[in-house]
Amino acid sequence: MFEARNRYDFCILNYTVTSNHVHLLVRDNGERDVIPNSIQLIAGRTGQEFNQRKTRKGAYWEDRHHATAVDTDKHLIQCLVYIDLNMVRAGVVEHPSEWAFGGYNEIQCPRQRYGLIDHDELRSLLDFGSMGDLAIAYRGWIEESLKEGGHFRDEKWTESIAVGSESFVVTTKERLGFKARAREVIGEGSSYELKESPAPYSSIFEHENEVLRPQNQYFWDGSALIS
Repeated sequence: MFEARNRYDFCILNYTVTSNHVHLLVRDNGERDVIPNSIQLIAGRTGQEFNQRKTRKGAYWEDRHHATAVDTDKHLIQCLVYIDLNMVRAGVVEHPSEWAFGGYNEIQCPRQRYGLIDHDELRSLLDFGSMGDLAIAYRGWIEESLKEGGHFRDEKWTESIAVGSESFVVTTKERLGFKARAREVIGEGSSYELKESPAPYSSIFEHENEVLRPQNQYFWDGSALIS
């Protein structure tokens, strides 16, 4: 991740590295290839290092990464906290400060060397004048979430395409174009998601089915079979 930050100007806002997966919260700086190139570098280098160390071959990662667009409002804070509470949810630690491979401690005490988090960007997005003020506020958000049971798994951060205000989610869907056709905007109040529609595929693709049906009719003993 440090190499990706230096090579591609990869803007990391928070992270958690576990034994079998990685959570990353990053900022899109407008350059189309920065995020995919960075993810490719991180995933590829990790797989190579592991295979060399274990003298093995083959794929290291089970699946490709899943990306969720996050609005830069209260949802950004929620996502930051959710990432840092990952190992608490797993029952490995009782507090994120006990996990060395996450961003919590780096937010509380920025590293002078080999830092991963872009503290200036994070502070600017959250509208804090100093990292000291941000660290105090962030510590409070973590404690509040722990007291309220916020360390339970929330699928919107792992299964949705976008999370945020209604306008943010709608705009994200429009920008995705045909790729978001089978997704729908759900939510209420000030929190919305873009996710897979619970409706059956038959209803989503009803129009396409009607168009295809004349070409998919096979007659057998006078009966039409629809495939």
